[in-house]
Amino acid sequence: MKVAVLGAGAIGAYVGAALHRGGTEVHLVARGAHLDAIRSGGVKVLSPRGDFEARTPATDDPAEVGPVDYIFLGLKANSYASAGPLVEPLLHDKTVVIAAQNGIPWWYFHGLKGPYEGRRIESVDPDGSVTEVLALDRAVGCVVYCSTELEGPGVVRHLEGTRFSIGEPGGGVSDRCTAFSEAMIAGGLKCPVEADIRKDIWIKLLGNAAFNPISALARATMVEIAQHQGTRAMIRLMMEETLEIAAAVGCHPDISVDKRINGAERVGEHKTSMLQDLEKDKPLELDVILAAVVELADLTDTKAPTLRAVHAVADLLATKIGTGPSLAHAPTSAPAPAGPAPASSAPAAAAPVRP
Repeated sequence: MKVAVLGAGAIGAYVGAALHRGGTEVHLVARGAHLDAIRSGGVKVLSPRGDFEARTPATDDPAEVGPVDYIFLGLKANSYASAGPLVEPLLHDKTVVIAAQNGIPWWYFHGLKGPYEGRRIESVDPDGSVTEVLALDRAVGCVVYCSTELEGPGVVRHLEGTRFSIGEPGGGVSDRCTAFSEAMIAGGLKCPVEADIRKDIWIKLLGNAAFNPISALARATMVEIAQHQGTRAMIRLMMEETLEIAAAVGCHPDISVDKRINGAERVGEHKTSMLQDLEKDKPLELDVILAAVVELADLTDTKAPTLRAVHAVADLLATKIGTGPSLAHAPTSAPAPAGPAPASSAPAAAAPVRP
């Protein structure tokens, strides 16, 4: 098995180092001082589970790697559409893309039986630009339950969690998922193959869609949000609305809102990824984490007033700091399908442009 980690940041480098430790041929695609450090000294992982090092090939040019069996995609989802020149040299006919992203993936309705099968979510796949780069039949979902950070170039601090749930968009347990899972397990990670990966997507999104934008707007940590009476109540409403939208598109994750909030509170003084991006002047992942949820609310005629209000303010924040487009382009009606809509699907108004 040959694997390329495209976007070998904190999570990507950690996964690559673990796969290498388990005997998989791994190539890291990184850049800058981080790349220089990996080339000279490998990846150093500092972890409560035990420190280790991995001297694996690294480059900023995927053409040096060539075609691989799996691409572990560690890039932020808002860069997928522009990643074609990085992805193309890594592909052969059966290359699988393991997309370790937050939020709603571009493949969400691919292979999902029901009234919305084949629809495109414009917020995350505007005009099919992501599907053009990452073909739907290559995609395998991945939900990350792991926290890492770059302590310095080439040095990954593993904080907690080792679980990377994966699954086919069409459901079931495939050979390609099983093979990747075995390689991850050999490297010391947890990698269950889920027959319905969408449940994991919504369980994680339940926290991300609520805590991430509030943390950026309030410049607050998880525990601060959970312990403030007003924001705790708002988080609860956002989670309840998120579960309602999930149910409307046919997914019913078994998760308690109270348990989810209490778990976030126990995390303590942790800054969400969106707050970290804000502080580093990086683009906010609003499209996949919140705008897509609002778009699905439009699609299913779900009210979701709290999610819509928070999205409006967060979108304005992204616009003002120059990391996102304006609210004028936010989803306000159900998007048109990628192809002809099934007869049983909900009526769709004019498709929105990317929020």
